[in-house]
Amino acid sequence: MDIGYTVLVIPRNQVAKITSDTTPTPAPAPSKTAASRPAAPTLAAVESKSGNYQNGNTQLPIKDVRELVNTLGESVVQVRTPGGLGSGFIINENGYLITNFHVIEGETQISVEVYHQKDGQLERKVYKDVKILAMNKFQDMALLKIEDNDSQKFSKVLLGDSDALAVGESVFAIGSPLGLERTVTEGIVSTKTRELQGELYMQTTAQINPGNSGGPLFNMRGEVVGITNMKITFGEGLGFAIPIGAVKYFLDHRDAYAYSNDNPSNPYRYLPPPSKGRQTPTITASK
Repeated sequence: MDIGYTVLVIPRNQVAKITSDTTPTPAPAPSKTAASRPAAPTLAAVESKSGNYQNGNTQLPIKDVRELVNTLGESVVQVRTPGGLGSGFIINENGYLITNFHVIEGETQISVEVYHQKDGQLERKVYKDVKILAMNKFQDMALLKIEDNDSQKFSKVLLGDSDALAVGESVFAIGSPLGLERTVTEGIVSTKTRELQGELYMQTTAQINPGNSGGPLFNMRGEVVGITNMKITFGEGLGFAIPIGAVKYFLDHRDAYAYSNDNPSNPYRYLPPPSKGRQTPTITASK
């Protein structure tokens, strides 16, 4: 809540970690009938739902990059605008996807290229009815939704835990660097708390180039642990990604970042507080 004045200021480069305390809802006790037979392997058994995305599970097996790419390739998309292109990833089967704000900055004509699995092959399909739902230009994130009438259920990714990553752990990125779609690069986490321009980023040796922006950075369980968004142009092996914890905060509070057609340059929408004793106005027809 903005109370009009500053109470305390802590330099961002002195902040080691930002977390939110949430109490999980206890699971209901299984019935005797359900306990008497083995549970069927369902998606809910390995992930927990939260808003428009789904979290991964630490029990997911570690796999090699080749196997994961074949599984996850359908969920990584290419985002195109008249001014350029970038990458993105689908977080919900209904067509919700994440990309970088700078990929769509100043644009309203957006198309998304999705690669659907068909007969063992990836078939490209372009969706042109794409809506901007929310964006945070200060942390370079945007939430889009595919709304084409002929759209189908989409393959989605699971969101992991960037805090659980260890320095030196293997990661890989999928994106469209320089327009070369479906490019895979592998590397390690160099550091998890690199401070740049007042924000904390993950630094990785996975190669990132223009066109990778907005794409996913995966761990070896196939969970997204960051959004690739920039590199140092005069250096090699210096890529940076937004930690997935910041992405989850953005999604959990998406109403605060809702896109407004009345003011497209402002990523924030402030809702009026409820007033005490507010009454529903009576409307009378004039004569």
